[in-house]
Amino acid sequence: EVQLVESGGGLVQAGGSLRLSCAASGFTFDDSAIAWFRQAPGKEREGVSCIWNTDGGANYADSVKGRFTVSSDRAKNTVYLQMDSLKPEDTAVYYCNWARMINPGNYENFWGQGTQVTVSS
Repeated sequence: EVQLVESGGGLVQAGGSLRLSCAASGFTFDDSAIAWFRQAPGKEREGVSCIWNTDGGANYADSVKGRFTVSSDRAKNTVYLQMDSLKPEDTAVYYCNWARMINPGNYENFWGQGTQVTVSS
């Protein structure tokens, strides 16, 4: 059974930091790409960052570049999202995601339960 469990959210003042964790199980972690998404009230879910556990490559949304850092601990099957210089507009529920390829172009998405991040001004 695929499981993704996020933790680490909370309330922080603008300019502060939080580190989110995503503990993964039920699939081959070393071959996977894990993504972070977020959804603010009244807005669509948006991609934040993605890490490829095959080679450690990562990408980021423009809105978080230079402030967020994604990393992976393959021994713990856990992905982290270090969030620094937080802004009120970073307030959202943060989700981690793994997409299993069924066939080329066709994926089944798995999501964690989400963790709330609230940044006060």
